[in-house]
Amino acid sequence: MTISTNILNVNRQKLLNAFPTELKQDVEIVVNFLLDKNFDIHPTVVQEVILNGQKLIIPGRVYFDNLSDTTGNNLTLKQQTILNCIYLRHHNGFVRQKRLEKLVDNIEDYFVIPYIFQLLGEYVIEILEVVDKHINDKTINNYLKFFIENPKYRQQTESRMISYWNVYYRRTKHKKLNDYIGRQIFNRIKKANT
Repeated sequence: MTISTNILNVNRQKLLNAFPTELKQDVEIVVNFLLDKNFDIHPTVVQEVILNGQKLIIPGRVYFDNLSDTTGNNLTLKQQTILNCIYLRHHNGFVRQKRLEKLVDNIEDYFVIPYIFQLLGEYVIEILEVVDKHINDKTINNYLKFFIENPKYRQQTESRMISYWNVYYRRTKHKKLNDYIGRQIFNRIKKANT
């Protein structure tokens, strides 16, 4: 399937809106890279967040051909980080998990926080286990800052996490909500605020 030029231009703007304006040049390079990969974005599902006072509109899901693990290695480190953030919205959970693993050690880029935080509202426990590795003593203050900037979204994500626990994990070894890794992550971030 070939995507029309008009849709590609719309998708370009959507990705520019999904990152802070100071990253515009790097995002443009990543977008140009992706446009050659049969890239598409879900037309209506988005998440608005505030990051350092700037509104970002993050796509709910992106669709493009499954690329290899080395795809994007010719990009700069910052551009690879942007690409990995975009991959965190990929429709395939295995792809999201692999790219999240590439971001675990990223403690410097605040713009990755909304992309990783968004995964807390999903139901794939293996992804939550990787998220748990990123939320540590070096990054917890960034998550607290994001909580403060986005109280409604924080509550919405926490409610979604509880709903997924109820549907998928309540009848497993995670019978108690406090045993569920998603709850433990939220509790750890909240506790850091005290």
